[in-house]
Amino acid sequence: MANQHHYNQLPQSVSMNMNMNMNTALYPMEDHKTASAEELVLDLSNPDLREHALLELSKEIVSIYALLSPPNLTPAQSNRVCNALALLQCVASHPDTRMLLLSAHIPLYLYPFLNTTSKSKSFEYLRLTSLGVIGALVKIDDTDVISFLLSTEIIPLCLKTMEMGSELSKTVATFIVQKILLDDVGLKYICMAPERFFAVGRVLGSMVAALSEQPSSRLLKHIIRCYLRLSENPRACEALGKCLPDMLRDAAFTLCLREDPTTRRWLQQLVHNVAASRVPTLQAGVGFEHMLG
Repeated sequence: MANQHHYNQLPQSVSMNMNMNMNTALYPMEDHKTASAEELVLDLSNPDLREHALLELSKEIVSIYALLSPPNLTPAQSNRVCNALALLQCVASHPDTRMLLLSAHIPLYLYPFLNTTSKSKSFEYLRLTSLGVIGALVKIDDTDVISFLLSTEIIPLCLKTMEMGSELSKTVATFIVQKILLDDVGLKYICMAPERFFAVGRVLGSMVAALSEQPSSRLLKHIIRCYLRLSENPRACEALGKCLPDMLRDAAFTLCLREDPTTRRWLQQLVHNVAASRVPTLQAGVGFEHMLG
């Protein structure tokens, strides 16, 4: 994929990996399960049957809740639910069904999966496909979607994945936070309260530190875009003057971004914004900076 407009869509590399994971999950299913999945696909395409199909998918999802803690999820059970989540991603991606998904509060059914901590493949695939559903929702810019997600625990759950997930899960979770920040409602929500801003900033900072040892250009791209968007809020930009990682100010990631001119421009703009904010323009105590000590 070309480098421009990365933040306007779920990263192709992420989508391809997710599709590979979900495709491999499809094959172990028994014939009657496969037929049932095919029926659900047909039902989802029929406006009169969509509600019933969503109900059946919801039943499939909640059926494994008892296996989440303690973690006793088998690969076969994970695969079956990942199939249901793959169908939900299709529902989330389609303009005719996206709001139906929200009105039924279906994303909330996925949150227990995002709250897991086991790093086994069964749980990692479950988190990844759950994030794929949320990623499909935020992929199309829609303030109603962002407002719904902000009324839930999506930010803390994404931050949790950004801290402990696989590189791929971290990338999708960071993409979701990025898309929330790119919406004016999302940026205002994060920057309205210092604790929200610093929770996001702390996780982004720890990710930057980790990338210095294990570089990932696709993950770094979304981290930088999050920082750049935060720098567009005056109070947040002032605070970034003290808490922006030094590795983003110097040439630490030059090699990692050598083939990504768009992200390099974002980084240059970020550094410029933060440097400019250090000129005192806000009254003492108005910004976040006084909380940094």
